[in-house]
Amino acid sequence: MQRPLADEIRPKTLDEVVGQRHLLAPGAVLRRLIEGGTEANMVFYGPSGTGKTTIANIVAERTHKALYRLNATTATLQDVKDIIADVGTLLAPGGVLLYLDEIQYFNKKQQQSLLEFMENGKLTLIASTTENPYFYVYGALLSRSTVFEFKAVPPEEAEPAVLRALEIEKERSPLPLAWEEGLPLQIATACGGDVRKAVNAVELLSRAAQPKKGKLLLTKEDAAQVAQRSAMRYDKGGDAMYDAASALMKSLRGSDPDAALHYLARFLEAGDLVTPCRRLLCSASEDVGMAYPQAVAIVKACVDTAMQLGLPEAQLPLAQAAVLLATAPKSNSVVEGIGRARADVKAGRTGDVPRQLQNVHADTTGFDNQQHYLYPHNFPGHWVDQQYLPDALKGVKYYEWGENKTEQAAKAYWEKLKGKEL
Repeated sequence: MQRPLADEIRPKTLDEVVGQRHLLAPGAVLRRLIEGGTEANMVFYGPSGTGKTTIANIVAERTHKALYRLNATTATLQDVKDIIADVGTLLAPGGVLLYLDEIQYFNKKQQQSLLEFMENGKLTLIASTTENPYFYVYGALLSRSTVFEFKAVPPEEAEPAVLRALEIEKERSPLPLAWEEGLPLQIATACGGDVRKAVNAVELLSRAAQPKKGKLLLTKEDAAQVAQRSAMRYDKGGDAMYDAASALMKSLRGSDPDAALHYLARFLEAGDLVTPCRRLLCSASEDVGMAYPQAVAIVKACVDTAMQLGLPEAQLPLAQAAVLLATAPKSNSVVEGIGRARADVKAGRTGDVPRQLQNVHADTTGFDNQQHYLYPHNFPGHWVDQQYLPDALKGVKYYEWGENKTEQAAKAYWEKLKGKEL
């Protein structure tokens, strides 16, 4: 039976690994650890297809320990106990190197079962995860390990792996195999930093190629169909989703309409309307705020329209909202003001509501049923000097006027009316 291409092309040495230069370049810490044969517990964190399993295999060869593999999606606590039972026996006289894939699916008890053997050196753990280990890995286990973050492989670095895969398929093929110019880079780009996905695309293209005049030609058109939507990493509820949401919000705040549209497009391509709608609605108050108060109403209308239309038409009102927010003047005076106010309330700095602001039915003592409340509309300019904050907070300022045109105009109006600086 023919080996899967992704397995056949798997690198055997660090120099063959594509990408991860920040970890594997000469002098990098991880490379020095591996080349020195150090038996360190490690957690490999990063997207799929970026070399985590490959490097774990290379580490196993260097340590000369018995290599065991578990996938946390299917493994049980008994599997862990069976492996630990081999420690110190003829099956694993030098100890065990356990490669635990997708460790985020192990519960706390399963992770705790590894701790004793990690501490006495009988078990070396290399765990991999596609999710943030600081959220999903038990703290005691994490404190005994070193986390290395793997990154998506850039197209120019993934292209050599694609070319190697094509050459192997060329040797395997019963007919002469060729490919259109630019196809390797197209596949490397479409894989979204996942080298395994790129190699699988090569294998699939080769199997699906139609003979023409006794030859097989891999076309860019076929590659586009095989790799469609592959470049986008999106896992609802996972790190990729939250990273994209964060990037959308920060692009809106940073007044970059192009970046905002890019991250919005990621959500639209994944069919997720709810997440970007929430970010857009939040940004209207958090980042634009009083600099352009109408943004809230406009964005709300765009979101409502998008939800009624559904995809693909929903992209239009959402794009309109994104461009509006990204190009609007910015003010965070709202979020700063409510933040200061809530901080006082949480700290217990409140005090009684001033008598003149209390409910007219609040007095049941019979001592004083007069509130002495001054109705602002009965005074010039619809304003009268009156204390509104509790005595304990008299004079406190939560809201600070923003430097934008709208807030400065309001500030000037009230300074003139009140006859003093605000």
